[in-house]
Parts: sequence; structure tokens; C-alpha cells
Amino acid sequence: MDRQTVLIIYGIYIGVLSLITFIVYGIDKIKAKYGVYRISEKTLLTLSMLGGAVGGYIAMNLFRHKTASEHWYFSFLNLLGVVLYGVLAYCIAFVFNF
Repeated sequence: MDRQTVLIIYGIYIGVLSLITFIVYGIDKIKAKYGVYRISEKTLLTLSMLGGAVGGYIAMNLFRHKTASEHWYFSFLNLLGVVLYGVLAYCIAFVFNF
């Protein structure tokens, strides 16, 4: 595969996983409002670390979900994921040889 194809596939992967993560964070926020069984923090953070960090970070701020000081690690890990996946995109585009 050439570099452009890999970058397109990577972008689609990050986009789809970010959308899924965004939706799952939204569902968890709705469940929190109604006091019903919640999605585990482990699941939310796993989705973010697998590539959905952009969606997780946007959802956190849009829904005001998991933004309290006792959940500082959500902001940290989502921002870390955004940076790591951005660096990987840069490396695919300019560093790795295909």
C-alpha cells in the first residue's frame, strides 16, 4: 500500500472510532441523568485509547460529562490520545517509508 492509502484508512479508523466513542459518552451521560446502570469507566477509557480520543474529548466538553476534578484522568487520557494519534498521523504522512 502507498502512504496515501494508509493515511486514508487511518483517518477513517480514527473518525469512525471517535464517532462511536462520542455516542457512547453521550449515552452514559443520559444514563447518569436518569440514575440507571452506567457504562463502565474502563469501557469509556478503552474506546478513547483505541483511537476515539477526539470523540471522547469533544463529548466530555459538549455534554459536561466526566469533567469534575475527581475525573481528571479522563481529560488527561483523552488529550494524550489526541496527541499520540496526531503524532502517528504525522509519522504516516511524512516519516514512515512505504
